[in-house]
Amino acid sequence: MPWNKDDYPNSMKNLDEPVREKAIEIANALLEEGYEDGRAIPIAIDKAKEYVKDHGASSKKEG
Repeated sequence: MPWNKDDYPNSMKNLDEPVREKAIEIANALLEEGYEDGRAIPIAIDKAKEYVKDHGASSKKEG
């Protein structure tokens, strides 16, 4: 089941919003690739933290 900003794993609830949004995006992509929830979530959190650290909190395009 894909996650969104209102429905996401409990392990993401204490993440800063930009990190959580990126983690949700990454986790959903990993699920599409066949990863199990239990593996996709920690990978997504680690990668999202790294991404936001490298790219800053405002990684979305402003329109």
